[in-house]
Amino acid sequence: MVIASFLLVVFQLVGAASAAALPLIINTWAFRKAAETAWRVLQLGGSELDAVERGCGQCEIDQCDGSVGYGGSPDESGETTLDAMIMDGNTMEVGAVADLRHVKNAIGVARKVIEFTEHTLLVGESASLFAVRMGFPYEDLTTQKSLSVYSEWLNQSCQPNYWKNVVPDSSKSCGPYKRPEKVTYKEEQTISQRSVHNHDTIGMVVIGGSGTVASGTSTNGAVHKIPGRVGDSPIAGAGSYADSTAGGAAATGDGDIMMRFLPSYQAVEYMRMGTDPTVACQKVISRIQKYAPKFFGAVICANTTGSYGAACNKIPGFTQFHFMVSSPLLSQPTEQVVDCI
Repeated sequence: MVIASFLLVVFQLVGAASAAALPLIINTWAFRKAAETAWRVLQLGGSELDAVERGCGQCEIDQCDGSVGYGGSPDESGETTLDAMIMDGNTMEVGAVADLRHVKNAIGVARKVIEFTEHTLLVGESASLFAVRMGFPYEDLTTQKSLSVYSEWLNQSCQPNYWKNVVPDSSKSCGPYKRPEKVTYKEEQTISQRSVHNHDTIGMVVIGGSGTVASGTSTNGAVHKIPGRVGDSPIAGAGSYADSTAGGAAATGDGDIMMRFLPSYQAVEYMRMGTDPTVACQKVISRIQKYAPKFFGAVICANTTGSYGAACNKIPGFTQFHFMVSSPLLSQPTEQVVDCI
């Protein structure tokens, strides 16, 4: 009995076991308060969509790791903008906002896109005006911390940044940049000091007691991004995906690379074919590795029976991925770890 109990604990710690039980909540990174909030919503009778909205919204309030919500990841003009999405796996409806300015509760606005429009994605200042019409306050997303991050970046000659093949040399100056008369293409930079933990996102999958699936994401995007940049987080099938006939998945990492492969959609399709969630996540990571072996990223997966898994791409400085799981088999939301492949 002692050996069996010990082995169960070990499997939980390394993420090797994913015993099936519903309801289930799984979210990226060790964002414990987000997991606790989402679980509490379910326990109080809230819907799966409610749990996703409140759970991701908790990270927006807490400014999780500076990568979610206001006051983090200033773009190269010093402004923080937000991306978010939420998906109903019963109806396949999606609400999303991108490049959202001056409104803190991005996933709340995304939910209103589902409830009050026939659209899927609203962007930029127009998304902000929609949010105000929906009753959200118009606020400044800048903080002393984000101003400090921006100032330090300027003092480092705007390094690192996301420009390439421009003049003046973007690796040495702040620009303004323009297209050169004669373009000499350089190999795309796929790993650098800007790659690891500069693209974190909260992604969450909630599966209710009857197998109903919802998912969502929220992020302030890549730090020092070019204004107007939108990553994978608000894109259905990239940032997250939910289908109550199969399961749900969510991605985190370098969205500019990951969104090209629709990893969340692909993971759900693997699970639809009967693939174990852990293997589904691994297969998605392996697909991206073939084209971008040094990308920073991870995926979480869960099927409608409550089995779950995660996978990540192993690069220097990122060899394990931490995520949260809440289920009836656990006394409280629990941090789990998986080794990257």
